[in-house]
Amino acid sequence: MSQSSPHSTPNPSEAPGPRPDANTHAPGVTAEKDPELYWLKNVYQGGSRQLTVRAVIAGMLIGAVMCLSNLYVILKTGWSLGVTITACILAFAVFGTLRSLRVLKNDFTALENNAMGSVASAAGYMTGGGNMAAVPALLMLTGALPPSGWLVVWFAVISALGVFAAIPIKRQLINIEALPFPTGTATAETIRALHGHGEVARRKSRLLTGAGAIGALLVVLRDARFSWLTNVPDKVSLPFTMLGKKASAWTLSLDFSLLMVGAGALVSFKTGWSMLLGAVLAYGFLAPSMVAQGEIAEVTYKAINSWMVWTGSALLVSSGLLSFAFQWRSVARSFKALSGLFGKRSEQEEKDPLAGIECPPSWFPLGFAVLGPVAVFLMAYLFHIPWWAGVMALPLAVVMGVIASRVTGETDTTPTKALGPVTQLIFGGLAPGNIPANVMSANATGGVGLHAADLLTDLKSGWLLGANPRQQFIAQLFGVVAGAAVVVPVFNILIPTPDVLGSVDFPAPATMVWAGVSKLLATGVSAMPISARWGATCGATLGVTLVLLERWAPAKLKSYVPSAAGFGLAIVIPASSSIAFFIGAAIAEMLRRTRPKLAEETVLPISSGFIAGESLLGIGIAMLKAFGAMPK
Repeated sequence: MSQSSPHSTPNPSEAPGPRPDANTHAPGVTAEKDPELYWLKNVYQGGSRQLTVRAVIAGMLIGAVMCLSNLYVILKTGWSLGVTITACILAFAVFGTLRSLRVLKNDFTALENNAMGSVASAAGYMTGGGNMAAVPALLMLTGALPPSGWLVVWFAVISALGVFAAIPIKRQLINIEALPFPTGTATAETIRALHGHGEVARRKSRLLTGAGAIGALLVVLRDARFSWLTNVPDKVSLPFTMLGKKASAWTLSLDFSLLMVGAGALVSFKTGWSMLLGAVLAYGFLAPSMVAQGEIAEVTYKAINSWMVWTGSALLVSSGLLSFAFQWRSVARSFKALSGLFGKRSEQEEKDPLAGIECPPSWFPLGFAVLGPVAVFLMAYLFHIPWWAGVMALPLAVVMGVIASRVTGETDTTPTKALGPVTQLIFGGLAPGNIPANVMSANATGGVGLHAADLLTDLKSGWLLGANPRQQFIAQLFGVVAGAAVVVPVFNILIPTPDVLGSVDFPAPATMVWAGVSKLLATGVSAMPISARWGATCGATLGVTLVLLERWAPAKLKSYVPSAAGFGLAIVIPASSSIAFFIGAAIAEMLRRTRPKLAEETVLPISSGFIAGESLLGIGIAMLKAFGAMPK
């Protein structure tokens, strides 16, 4: 989820003249012809404060908060929302306030904010890369998880491997090829705006804070159980019945949730209306038909979802894999980059002028030499994955990390939904019937891929701002520790038992997809009801059809082709969530068309505020109830 914006300063990667191969600086090549030398001479801010103690501490704290927010959101919707821009706005507001109160002597610089964002994003994205799909899926399928301390170590190790996997491809993708990494570019533009125009920053921070307060107040009125408080209802049913049941029984209702509206405003309008269409067809027509035929036992979300998940999962997996296949050029370029990772260094490379700024290439094999055996041990000890399968997962994780990084750089979408099932299929064949191996091996590759792509997205921001990439690499490792330390214990509080997953409160659609794929590989298609097999077949066919239409339909018709991801997601989450998503997307789209300047200034901070306010207070109230400090 990102907003791209044009460069406001010359992009050093677009310097005139031919682009050399990565990491080479032939004699006689001038800065005007070499993008790396151009950057070093004209953009790099070597003397500025960057990775300071206060930037690290702020990044770890803000990133931990954003991680909790993302945890709540992904269990509700299956989405991991971008955190870096929100974190930069928050940090600027906090440090600006402390500076005005004379608590701090020095201004919080743009490059400090960029370093802080690297820490925060590594922590905030701890829920992505399959982490909060695989672990809940393992809980659903086996009924148990390893102790919390071991899970914290697992998340930290896998995520750190992703950070190391980004090192050997950074210069090729960012310095030389200048891939757009739209979220990274948008973050750089946001930081420039914040530190260049104080009033813009103050207005955005006020909007974010105000929206957060409104979201938090709504949660108190809805969920807090105090004797003196009259609660607002969770939802209002749409005004009709089906098969003698109110629309709300089919989840067709308006929820009192600004979180979903805020999340909808951050996705495209096409995704929003696709989700509404999917919800209407799935819960307004397909579900009643299956209930009438006796294929779905009762009219509850859990019963409907237990049948519908096969259709939705098949649609999401087939569309994700086909979309990924169409990016074969990116994959081919990724393998070409992999072939040069261990090549002999030339004399020119030994005299590399960026050697003291970029991460040394040796850090990549050293990182895997140290952390790789730890990861293999954890796979064997925690999840009973055969050691040979764990060893095979490491090179596969590197391949997936390289591919995910390039795809993210070109499209701004990390293909976790495609890479996860691919790995599940591979290990389903290598270790048939071994559910932990199937789920957690995919978690390893997905986690490496996400954090490699995340670091490169942050390094794109740093490249545009003139930051030190080595310091950003170190910043990511601090963030990894912070995210792993908070996500596991809070997850255990929110999800005390497996039956909470797949409920109306926590639909956990990503978890349902991972669990469904793993169960199918373990038990075979014959274990599925016949109607569910037909549903999965129709879902897979529809996923392929939508991707093909999106690619080959006439230009005038493409805008009318539903988003496969949005449509598929609507099938596995309550219809009320899709309706709220659509409302948010429609409001944002209307603003963009009628008041584009106002939309640019308000949509991101207000939406982020709604999400942060409701999710964080929602977690707080859930914890109070879990500890007995508030009636349930």
